[in-house]
Amino acid sequence: MITVLLADDQAMLRAGFRSLIELAGDITVIGEATDGPEAVRMARLLGPDVVCMDVRMPGGDGLTATRDIVGTLDPAPAVLVLTTYELDEYVFGALEAGASGFLLKDADVDTLVDAIRRLAAGQGMVDQAVTRRVIVEFARRRRAAVPAGTGPGVLTAREAEIVRLLAHGLSNAEIAAELVVEVSTVKSHLSRAMTKIGARDRVQTVIWAYRSGLLPLEP
Repeated sequence: MITVLLADDQAMLRAGFRSLIELAGDITVIGEATDGPEAVRMARLLGPDVVCMDVRMPGGDGLTATRDIVGTLDPAPAVLVLTTYELDEYVFGALEAGASGFLLKDADVDTLVDAIRRLAAGQGMVDQAVTRRVIVEFARRRRAAVPAGTGPGVLTAREAEIVRLLAHGLSNAEIAAELVVEVSTVKSHLSRAMTKIGARDRVQTVIWAYRSGLLPLEP
C-alpha cells in the first residue's frame, strides 16, 4: 500500500483529494497538514511514501517545506507539488526545492493517481504542460558547477548513454528497444548512474544531465 500525506490549507480540497486518491485501492492517506511546518512535522512522524504539497499556504509555504523534507529526512518521501498556478517560477522553485513531481490541481484523477504511483516507485514526473522545456530552462537559470566526483566522468559510457536517452523523454522500455537490451538491464544501469550522481529519481537525473553538461542546453 502506498502511503500519502496531504498538505493543503483548504479542508475541502484535502477531503476531495483524499476521497479521489483512496478510490485507487492501492493508495491510502495517512495524514493531513494545513501548512508547511506541519507538513514537515507530520512527514517526520509518519514517514509517508509521497507528500502531496500545495505551493501557497498561510503560515509556511510548500516550497520551503519541500526543501526541509527532502533535505532533512532519511529516507525522504517523494514530494508531488500541486498548485493552481502554471507560472514557470513555481515549477522552478519546486524543482530547486527537491520536488520529484509537479501537477496542476485541475489534473484529472487518473493523472494524479498515476503521479503518486510513479513517485512512490522513484520515477518522478512533471505536468505535461511543462515537462522538458521547463527542466531545460531550470538548468539554464540555475546552472552551477556540480560537486566534485559527480560530473559526467563518473558514469560509464553505457550509463551516460542511458541517461541521455532518459533526458530525451524515453521510457525504460523505449530505451531498451533503442539499445537492444532487456528492460532490466536499463533499470540496473540507470540505478547505478543515479547512485553515482546522487539523484533521487528520474526528474533529478534529467536535471543533472543538463546542469553537468552531459547534454547541451538548448538555445
